[in-house]
Amino acid sequence: MIDVLFFGVGLLALAAGLWRARRARRTGAGAGLAITLIALGVAFCFLADGAQAIESRIYPSLGRLLSNLATMVAAYGIEVTVAEIGGVAHRRRRSRQAALAVALVVLVVSFFATSGLPTGIGLFDELYRSNPTLVVYIFVYTLYLGFAVVDIAIVSAGAIRAGTGALRAGLGVMLVACAFALAYLAGKIAGLIGDLSSAHPVAMSCSGAFSNLECTLDVGFPAVSVLLIVIGLTLPVLPAAGRAIRDARTRAALRPLRTHLVGRFPDVVRLGSAGVTGRERLLTVMSEVNDGLILAGVAPSMPPDAAARALRSGAPAEAGVPADGDATFAAEVARLRAIARAFRAEPSAGAASPAR
Repeated sequence: MIDVLFFGVGLLALAAGLWRARRARRTGAGAGLAITLIALGVAFCFLADGAQAIESRIYPSLGRLLSNLATMVAAYGIEVTVAEIGGVAHRRRRSRQAALAVALVVLVVSFFATSGLPTGIGLFDELYRSNPTLVVYIFVYTLYLGFAVVDIAIVSAGAIRAGTGALRAGLGVMLVACAFALAYLAGKIAGLIGDLSSAHPVAMSCSGAFSNLECTLDVGFPAVSVLLIVIGLTLPVLPAAGRAIRDARTRAALRPLRTHLVGRFPDVVRLGSAGVTGRERLLTVMSEVNDGLILAGVAPSMPPDAAARALRSGAPAEAGVPADGDATFAAEVARLRAIARAFRAEPSAGAASPAR
């Protein structure tokens, strides 16, 4: 059952990450989130017991290495995502990439330089004293995650002052997540020191995520930190998600009206300029509808019911006379939706064309 959970979450994260990567290639934004989702998906798949059993047959404790590498890449992705949200994605880009590359190489080299690695899930607690390479492994892993967490905290703290609303709330949650992550990393270093100083170190066993201090630091705090990171990354995109839903509903509402106008005035179609984002596609549709209304003799000041009657009458096209009024985007959307609603109320308004 646990394997199903790990593989399910991992594959879902992978699919979402690949979709975000494809979208990032079109829009030029969101690469950090794509990296994070893909890396987390890979980490979850590698952590499943079934996957680790196969990985250990290939090489002892290979699953531990692969999941740690994926976790580091995910941390880098979160750094990039927070920098994009804070508007400072171009800063320290090379230093982040260099730190990740060095840490990945050191982890791989120190792992394969260690002999006598255990099979299974890769618990190293009893091997640190006899294998200095494993000390290097865990120290570099912890050091890089600490570097990433501090970088995330600095970017979040710097951007929170200029942020407002959901952005500020999300960055504030990220700061709290960083505090839990740093506590986890401090506990990891303390555990390493304890294993090195003990003559007979014993692998930690937890009955629950918060059953004792060690389990709280090693299991509970990372879980809380990951949850807070997910919340912190989600909050800033909620307004944009709401806007995308409203834009999609507006495009759907305008579809029958656009179909009618394009049928009467084919030249209003913007060939090859539908746009990449939902907002760009909506602006294209609105422009086409507005041009069609002008050609149909519908003035901007005409009430929606009167405009719908003029469209249904099929009168010869006359140039509309623009009138002074509220020209904001919201007001224009409301005006066009009202006309489209009045137009759809007539049974003979016509069928809808495919969405743009």
